[in-house]
Amino acid sequence: MAAQTASLKLDGKEYALPVMVGTEGEKAIDTRKLRAESGYICFDQGYGNTGSCESTVTYLDGDNGVLRHRGYPIEQLAAHSDFVETSYLIIYGELPTAKQRKAFGQLLRKNAAIETQMQRIFEGYPDDAPPMAMLSSIVASLAAHYPELAANNFEKDLQHFDLAAAMAIAKIRTIGAMIYRYQHGLPYVHPKDIPFCENFLHMMFSEPYKDYVAEPEVARALNLLLLLHVDHEQNCSTSTVRMVGSSAANLFTSLSAGISALSGPLHGGANTAVMQMLQAIHDEGDDGTRFIEAAKSGNKNNRLMGFGHAVYRNFDPRAKIIGDACEKVLAKLGIDDPLLAIARNLEQAALKDDYFLSRKLYPNVDFYSGIIMRALGIPVNMFTVIFAIGRTPGWIANWREVASQPKGRIYRPRQIYTGPVARDYVPIEKR
Repeated sequence: MAAQTASLKLDGKEYALPVMVGTEGEKAIDTRKLRAESGYICFDQGYGNTGSCESTVTYLDGDNGVLRHRGYPIEQLAAHSDFVETSYLIIYGELPTAKQRKAFGQLLRKNAAIETQMQRIFEGYPDDAPPMAMLSSIVASLAAHYPELAANNFEKDLQHFDLAAAMAIAKIRTIGAMIYRYQHGLPYVHPKDIPFCENFLHMMFSEPYKDYVAEPEVARALNLLLLLHVDHEQNCSTSTVRMVGSSAANLFTSLSAGISALSGPLHGGANTAVMQMLQAIHDEGDDGTRFIEAAKSGNKNNRLMGFGHAVYRNFDPRAKIIGDACEKVLAKLGIDDPLLAIARNLEQAALKDDYFLSRKLYPNVDFYSGIIMRALGIPVNMFTVIFAIGRTPGWIANWREVASQPKGRIYRPRQIYTGPVARDYVPIEKR
């Protein structure tokens, strides 16, 4: 059967454009040769309708609320896997055997510590510096501290990929805990030979002469949060990692760029905005009823945060999982959080109201993640750092795809120029 093509007519000439079909039936028109053959480019502001790459990592069907990592539904991974195992799956393409899982965990633990020389970097920041700005710059410095893993050469960097990947996952978690300790004037706590999430909580909350030991429910809640954020297709930060990586930039530098992209309030800061909204509603003595009505008026000051998504036109499958987990965690910990009651009222009201249903504004993962982190004792300004720790394996997997492409090319979007046309320079004395 002949390959399917699309036909485009421009200036009286017809161009045949190949049609691409993904393994899940996604269809795309291949316009890679259009500019060379016709002089035209495709304009798509924000790349919302542009496929920039082929990837085997994550499948997302926003219309039907489907999210799968390497073919595995997020619901099954959330129910049966954990963050470290899912990280292995995301990076290497298959679930690990028991031997592989053990070796991967040992590699993470072996590379979790931050050397004394690197610790001095923290002293250059004010103690109220934005945590994500600190995280991005310190992660970028890993390329300077471990130049043998960061050659800015795909062939050489891929030779050390396993170590660099494990180091990135483990150290970004440790750096996040150290940022929290630094900002609270507390001494750093060294990682221990314990599981990933328990280790992070130990480094965050241990007191002098008294180690913090996480309750099983607390560790499981953090594990779920990280797992649900492990990858989410070509979002702003992931596509940034791929773009920077396409220049042959090393893994650490590319991850730093992804962290910077995630720090923006329209991307990684969404769960912070949800908590601020819920707190404001509570402070005004509202149970969410008045706020819902105000949100329907279109007033931007009463925007319903945590609802809707740039991709999903149905329920975010992660929101269902984390919404159920949120109630269970708070119940287990004996926490009666009034913000959870407000969140439930907002959710139930919005899911019955034609105003929100007609606009396909369903709860997303950010709606409940902030409440869980609040219950775990994580301050609001650290929420996006937790997000970055969870997203690191997905960034790594995407960087690896770029670095492994034998005929890859540097990302270089085009533009439509709308500035002044050609004009002559006039010396300043004659202006």
